[in-house]
Amino acid sequence: MSSPAARLRAHLAATPLTVMPCCFDGLSAKLIGDAGFPVTFMSGFAVSAARIGAPDTGLISYGEMVDTGRNVCAATGAMVIGDGDTGYGNALNVKRTVRGYAQAGFAAIMIEDQVAPKRCGHTRGKLVVDRAEAVNRIKAAVDAREEGADILILARTDARHGHGLDEALERAAAFRDAGADLLFVEAPQSVEEMVRICREVPGIHMANLVEGGATPLLPHAELQRIGYRLAAYPLTLLSAVTRAMQEALQVIKAGRHPDEALLDFPSLRKAVGFDAYYEEEANYADRRD
Repeated sequence: MSSPAARLRAHLAATPLTVMPCCFDGLSAKLIGDAGFPVTFMSGFAVSAARIGAPDTGLISYGEMVDTGRNVCAATGAMVIGDGDTGYGNALNVKRTVRGYAQAGFAAIMIEDQVAPKRCGHTRGKLVVDRAEAVNRIKAAVDAREEGADILILARTDARHGHGLDEALERAAAFRDAGADLLFVEAPQSVEEMVRICREVPGIHMANLVEGGATPLLPHAELQRIGYRLAAYPLTLLSAVTRAMQEALQVIKAGRHPDEALLDFPSLRKAVGFDAYYEEEANYADRRD
């Protein structure tokens, strides 16, 4: 059986645009795979919210992220790209992070150029390290891959926010030259900027489609025409489930039952895997009678 990284390489070679709803735990990853999406992305914003109930401001640790990643990768047949943040330290920390994510079952890991503590790419307070340090992070990640970590490297820059698009493009090109497999220029602010990213830095680019964020939410056909190969929806499922829970809580608080917002019980059992469990369990039933 081929590895997650090998499967992702083959998938990208054969697929013009891959759409990725993003996950944050085992159930969300399972539902994405069950819905037929071949690739998902484990969002740091969403994991921080779901696991520790805190914003994506560098509060969640490497250990918590990779532990969630093991559950995510085990729960779905989809290939998973993991948010590795800044690598959680210096170049040697980056290498350890890359190796750990590969061992957890990720097909790819994202490493970014923000200072620590990092910030969500569409919120205030973002700062990036200098270009040399940023490139060294990617070199360290690539070295870990070349030394045996079977995983693709997704290199992210947040330089557009404070240093302009030209600097972001220079960094993306440097990351590609350092050996990154995939590229991510975060938070372009117009279609024209998105076009420049794909035209001026050839490579496999990811678009990050945040509802209410800085980047235009384009149709899939338009993203493909521009040249994007990956389209991530990092917060869509988290936002949907948070809204549903808030609304259900208000109904309960008002003394009613939120029937209209709920799956029926058989559908819920099926979604979490009871039907599949019972079917497999039957293979080991005692048939002595």
